[in-house]
Amino acid sequence: MKTLPFLKSIVLCALCVFFINTGKAQNLESKIDKILNNQFKKNETGVAALVAKNGKVIYRKAFGKANLELDVNMTPNNVFEVGSITKQFTAVSILMLLEEGKLSLEDDITKFIPDYPTNGQKITIHHLLTHTSGIKSYTSMQEFGKVMTLDKSPLKFIDFFKNEPMDFNPGEKYKYNNSGYFILGYIIEKVSGLSYAKFLQERIFDKIDMKNSYFGSHTKLIKNRASGYQKRDEFSNAQYISLTLPYAAGSVMSTVDDMLKWQTAITGDVFVKESTIDKAFTNYTLNNGDKINYGYGWSLNEISDIATIEHGGAIPGYLSMGVFVPSKNVYVILFSNCGCKSPTDAALEIAALAIDKPRVTEDNVVKLTNEQLNKWVGTYKFTDDALRYITLKDGQLYSQRKGSSQEFKIYPTSPNTFSFKEGFIAFDFSLEEGKKIVLFKNRIHKFKGVFIDEKAPKVKDVITIAEDVLKKYDGAYELQPGFVITVTSKRNQLFAQATGQPQFELFAETETTFYLKVVKASVEFHKNDEGIVNSLTLNQGGRAMKAIKK
Repeated sequence: MKTLPFLKSIVLCALCVFFINTGKAQNLESKIDKILNNQFKKNETGVAALVAKNGKVIYRKAFGKANLELDVNMTPNNVFEVGSITKQFTAVSILMLLEEGKLSLEDDITKFIPDYPTNGQKITIHHLLTHTSGIKSYTSMQEFGKVMTLDKSPLKFIDFFKNEPMDFNPGEKYKYNNSGYFILGYIIEKVSGLSYAKFLQERIFDKIDMKNSYFGSHTKLIKNRASGYQKRDEFSNAQYISLTLPYAAGSVMSTVDDMLKWQTAITGDVFVKESTIDKAFTNYTLNNGDKINYGYGWSLNEISDIATIEHGGAIPGYLSMGVFVPSKNVYVILFSNCGCKSPTDAALEIAALAIDKPRVTEDNVVKLTNEQLNKWVGTYKFTDDALRYITLKDGQLYSQRKGSSQEFKIYPTSPNTFSFKEGFIAFDFSLEEGKKIVLFKNRIHKFKGVFIDEKAPKVKDVITIAEDVLKKYDGAYELQPGFVITVTSKRNQLFAQATGQPQFELFAETETTFYLKVVKASVEFHKNDEGIVNSLTLNQGGRAMKAIKK
């Protein structure tokens, strides 16, 4: 008769686990909703988002509009131009041809384009894949704007940039380069006997049932295509670009669902052997041995010391970001249909939540005494020659880099670890032989700092100005035609926003003079004989620039 109580206890345990897991999933969903709702507003351009764990979808939603003119809501089924995420498809195509023995990663590009001017240098396929070729990227050329609407064949467009001076010798530096991936597209065509578009369709999209992925086209009817936009003062349709020009560097179109199929195939070694795909995720080095944090078509990074494989994309009207966390088998993909709204920060924040490594918030900050905080106050010199001042004011630690007027609050997540709210940046403090040491971590980039005997600069005093006084400064001040500084008061705070730039807070030194912390600049307001504010002077970089109130 003991069986029944035993079974009841098993059922109760199972129910507890079920409710705990359900609660976690709902909590994650609400947190992701909040992140995306904050950036992508209901009646503006939107985003499609997908999160998967172990190949299973755990979040799939869309926010905002797929088409502003027709007032069509975004859905997860919408098709986007993915920009430079295309480079993943190009890199894997090259690795497929490598396994087939049709090329070598050490092949000189003159094997495929005999008249390419390499100036006596050996430029290899490896150099093209890793952005270390030194070839001039065509998107950095001023002349590109004059031709970006023209359809060009691959060889004709290679002629457009091939005679540009090299930026550096192959392997000497890393510099993100669309020209290299454009050339790779032509190599794929020459070696396979298929057009780049046909290679993708037959060898990749069809093989894993990516039914809503395409080599981009402005003329083909594509079901569920999300319209692309740009924004200056207001939304407008994106600038036209011929998709023959991004080509193998940026012309793929896809959906978040198809991108999960792609990532699952990559993880499952569908296209090439594990040892071959591993080449795409190797952190390659320059000639001098420095790591470049890039493989083949993917960049290598970290979230809170956990390795990530990721890449973003940008093309007129669209921005994208994909993050894969191998050790947790978590994949996050976000597509935005405006060049004004990058999904990068949101994708990283969502990935961090999905692997239980969230950004610092009030929930994961620990309480430390003033004695514990004061332990790490001082000036630190880092291996990248930067000086950073750690100061304590009113129970709060701050970090300030020498040469910058901006202080950042840093929050304790342990007695020795302090994080910024902005990005995934942290300090790990320690003592080595009684001397204070700190490791500054900006994702994969890490620099060691050593305490030195140098005083932090004196911080300017900030005074409080009455709300009714600040209200008089509200308005638009024209610095030059088309360039306006908009001043806005909110209670007893004042903010300034220049045309096309973010809004920044102004800090009062006197009733009429204010300074910025983000840059070395100050603003002084002027009144006419009637006591009405009619202009301001912006002091920056040794220049005094007057702006008239409109």
